[in-house]
Amino acid sequence: MKRSELLFATVTLPLDYVTLVLAALAAYFVRYLPAIQNIRPVVFNLSFKDYLPIVLVTAIAWLVIFALTGLYAIGGTRRIGEELSKIFVACSAGLALVLAIMVFSRYLFDSRFIILAVWFLSIISISSERLFVRLIQRLAFKFGVGVHRVVIIGNGLIAQNLLAEFKHRPMLGYRVVEQLSEFNEASATQLQAMISGDKFDEVIQVNPNISREQTSALIDFADENHIVFKYTADLLGTQLANLDIRTLAGTPIVEVKRTRLDGWQRIYKRVFDILFSLVFIILFSPIMILTALAIKLTSRGPVFFKYKRIGQYGRPFTYFKFRSMIKDAHQYRFDQEFLARQQNLRQGSPMMKFKNDPRITKVGKFIRRWSIDELSEFFLVLIGRMSLVGPRPHEVEEVARYQKHHKKVLTLKPGMTGLAQISGRSDLDFEAEVRIDIYYIENWSLSLDLQIIFKTPWAIIKRRRTE
Repeated sequence: MKRSELLFATVTLPLDYVTLVLAALAAYFVRYLPAIQNIRPVVFNLSFKDYLPIVLVTAIAWLVIFALTGLYAIGGTRRIGEELSKIFVACSAGLALVLAIMVFSRYLFDSRFIILAVWFLSIISISSERLFVRLIQRLAFKFGVGVHRVVIIGNGLIAQNLLAEFKHRPMLGYRVVEQLSEFNEASATQLQAMISGDKFDEVIQVNPNISREQTSALIDFADENHIVFKYTADLLGTQLANLDIRTLAGTPIVEVKRTRLDGWQRIYKRVFDILFSLVFIILFSPIMILTALAIKLTSRGPVFFKYKRIGQYGRPFTYFKFRSMIKDAHQYRFDQEFLARQQNLRQGSPMMKFKNDPRITKVGKFIRRWSIDELSEFFLVLIGRMSLVGPRPHEVEEVARYQKHHKKVLTLKPGMTGLAQISGRSDLDFEAEVRIDIYYIENWSLSLDLQIIFKTPWAIIKRRRTE
């Protein structure tokens, strides 16, 4: 899902609300125009002070109806006529709701003219607003913003139809950058080079004669490189979770989603992260201040330990937490003499974790035991580098040694806590941690996030190997 699609979807909701309110206000003032009063005199006394609260509440109810009629589908491919018809149906349903409330509550609204005017002006104004948003989106596409850069795998009639559809309907936001007849070692090498140059975002498999093994290999390739994979129906002959089916050029196209965390769910999670990170920053600020003072007074070096970690889609970001080790302790990871003297608890995996690590300070031992050193991560959540819940943040050296199936844990933003952390924290071996993180990625839900957050304090209190 493109960020621009999320942005347009997010903006559309408040725009619709404001447009509905303005349409209702316009209907009110139109009713009091002298020209209208000459035709039909005003025989009621409806003050603007009484009218405005009714409008503000009713507009929210209309937005719910809009959502139920599919007007907030993200990344949709509706034609303009289809969207306008949905707007007409939604506004008419909103009018019916208002009339139904009047009947069952036995409340007689002062002006039937205003009710009908609101319905008519809402259709006109919402349609105009949606057309304006589409125009902005089309202009963005012309500059390459938000365009789905597609590689088509396969030839034949289906491929030709898709090429023609994407060319003649630029509003869909698809641009074909390459077409390959099949997926093999040569095409994989070509695609890898294109990925290195950031040339495309997704691949659509349209060759019905490709073997299941080749298709599975293409799916693995897309997962490893965090590329969206879509295919025409009946290619796989198997059941997969998190499928999204859309119709393009009269052909069902199936997208194998790496996670349920997409579209509005992604927006919900980001809003959730912002709100709760702010709350936790305020709540834990006294502890963070005392921790910073303790670190500064008891050992040489900065308060925070900063270095690069790998985040979503394999992109590096600057990670920091309260320093719990001696100055420049990270460099000892590359000291062979030091490594030879230590017992690596994650031997045989890409990770390093030493038993009785001599680099840890006295203050560091305490703050690591109670995960106080990680409280600074709330700031990373606030700025969008991390999430409250997700796979753990990955170190550059670890990711460099990951196998293909390990890289799927980079699908989401790393989290302060996660399903793997509450399932065993550092007692889990690396493969078990990966399996749990992949389960979380494929089965994400807001309720699951809440469960993980509520269970995290107990996981911290319970004694584990944290050194």
